[in-house]
Amino acid sequence: MADTAGLQVDEHLRSFVEGELLSDVDLTADDFWATLARLQERFAPRIADALARRDEIQARIDEWHREHGAGSVEEYEKFLTDLGYLLPEKSPTIDVDRVDPEIAEVPGPQLVVPSTVPRYALNAANARWGSLFDAFYGTDALPQDGELAKGYDERRGAQVITAADELLDELFPLAKGSHADATAYRASADGLVVDTGATGTVGLADPAQFAGFRPVDGDGRGAVLLTRNGLHLEITIDPTTQVGTQHHADVADVVLESAVTTIVDLEDSVATVDGEDKALAYRTWLGLLRGDLTAEFRKGGKTVTRRVNPDREYTAADGSDLTLPGRSLMLVRNCGHHMTTNAVRTADGAEVAEGVLDALVSAVAGLYDLQGKGPHTNSRAGSVYIVKPKQHGPEEVALTVELFGAVEEALGLRANTLKIGIMDEEKRTTVNLSACIAEAANRVIFVNTGFLDRTGDEIHTCFTAGPVLRKGDMKSTTWLKTYEDRNVDVALAAGFAHTAQVGKGMWAKPAAMAEMIEQKIGHPKAGANCAWVPSPTAATLHALHYLRVDVHGVQDEIASRPTADRRKLLEVPVTDAASLSAQDVTHELETNAQSILGYVVRWVGMGIGCSTVPDLEGVGLMEDRATLRISAQLVANWLQHGVVDEGTVRDTFARMAAVVDEQNAGEDGYPAMAKDLESSESFQAALELVFSGATEPNGYTERTLTRWRQRAKAAA
Repeated sequence: MADTAGLQVDEHLRSFVEGELLSDVDLTADDFWATLARLQERFAPRIADALARRDEIQARIDEWHREHGAGSVEEYEKFLTDLGYLLPEKSPTIDVDRVDPEIAEVPGPQLVVPSTVPRYALNAANARWGSLFDAFYGTDALPQDGELAKGYDERRGAQVITAADELLDELFPLAKGSHADATAYRASADGLVVDTGATGTVGLADPAQFAGFRPVDGDGRGAVLLTRNGLHLEITIDPTTQVGTQHHADVADVVLESAVTTIVDLEDSVATVDGEDKALAYRTWLGLLRGDLTAEFRKGGKTVTRRVNPDREYTAADGSDLTLPGRSLMLVRNCGHHMTTNAVRTADGAEVAEGVLDALVSAVAGLYDLQGKGPHTNSRAGSVYIVKPKQHGPEEVALTVELFGAVEEALGLRANTLKIGIMDEEKRTTVNLSACIAEAANRVIFVNTGFLDRTGDEIHTCFTAGPVLRKGDMKSTTWLKTYEDRNVDVALAAGFAHTAQVGKGMWAKPAAMAEMIEQKIGHPKAGANCAWVPSPTAATLHALHYLRVDVHGVQDEIASRPTADRRKLLEVPVTDAASLSAQDVTHELETNAQSILGYVVRWVGMGIGCSTVPDLEGVGLMEDRATLRISAQLVANWLQHGVVDEGTVRDTFARMAAVVDEQNAGEDGYPAMAKDLESSESFQAALELVFSGATEPNGYTERTLTRWRQRAKAAA
């Protein structure tokens, strides 16, 4: 590390900042580091005070629960009000300018992608458009009869074509007949004409659904562009392809506008424990905004180079030129207030606030987009979108707003250029959501719900009240339903419709697309104009829900219902230990131990912050720090209340380590645990997460993971 502006900066980070981040903006290295030093000096003490307030509040709540157990809602409400935890309701109206239509007007799927894997980040950015044919062909969205033939299976192709015809009939019906009867699609500024053998020449039942076209060329290639609920669908015509040859109207694909927005993640889905890791993560965000990010990888025996997609060009229905974005609108998720990083230290050796560093780097990278220095534009409205997680109540939201304002002032940006997405994932934010929104009324473009982190905080908040419900039983609790409903109610009452996103959480089963299609339509029906999905393919299939559901119409209906009762959030999810059978306890403990180990061994041992981890039944589940938090907190809570004992926990983790090792057998670079549990950083980290769960602030996992990952890197 070298000293600059009183800061000790890791050389990997310094090299990135001075050689890449600042390469084409009007900001010197001295200015950058001096700005960071001023921000650290101004905000680090304030952040420390906020964290101390969290600890003080939790200690008081722990004490109350020890005396009263779960207590009654009325008693709990009075106590939390007297404590200053539960604040008076507010009635904010947001007033946010320069918001892109992808956030304000176009409901659709949202991807979250780790910033440390450029290949994945590019895939996510390019997932603005996705092949419906591929999504149907390669997943269980359509039932599969037997094994597929190598290469292209025409039986499966026929099944996909039939399903696509049925979908077009449902969403873009013809004035007469079926898309299955089409023999050719022809489009011009006069509209869409479909040749059919059965009914002659027909158009769309609703001509307004025709948005544009690409003229058919001499080889028969062209496209028809349709629109519904603000999203677009392209019927790609190309008789020269294998699919186009098979199709009854030379259609090679149906391409859906899919991941309308993408969150490039610096937080939950990454393992960034030093300057080298942080530089890698920042480089991805910068490269996406500059438009020059590339990634090379091997596929099918060949080296493939992935880069950002260009925009898509059409002739509009009125004959004018029409350009549609070829990429998701990108947001970046910064770290929470509670995190620090050794990538930069102050003169006395203290780690800097990671969220302060994130905010400054995120904004400087944003200058490339705001000043039009790249080949493509991210925000056409002129904003930088920063999602801020793990905030506890309106005071911490106000602190973030002040931080963003200070960054804008330092960089000479117009006020409120840095927008804020509020993750509603901590209980003190949930019960005070209207007050949180009020503090960010001129910046907020996003609130969402996240079951796992929110449940992790719920468990930690009521930790001393008694043993909590099993993880699966949490999904049917009163507090959770109220949380999901109230988040939408409060956001819409504050004027989010046609201005900001109301989001819902992740679909956790990447391979279960049929189940997702069946269930995740509940999110737009609940008034959410975005919801998280685990892959570009899932985004394409989830887009069907937004084509089917008019989210703006749903929001109009919801806006007239009474706001969900805040007191129902205070029902404490504890149970009587005697109601848990020995079989229930064993299954819950094994399930959570296996999940914890399966995730931690990748995070600590391999530096993978988000991955698909098979459960005990072999079903792959998306795991990140949110899933880890809830599992670790549940086991720690049961240990605290004697549902399980330390010996049983240790024995179960040892047995599950062998199971996880077997599930990962043969994976390159996998650090097996069971052969030497005592020297396995991953296994010891997993145990620590449970045995320190009662005292670790808010039940967060980052400090333990980071410390053990640093040890593993040093050992390697």
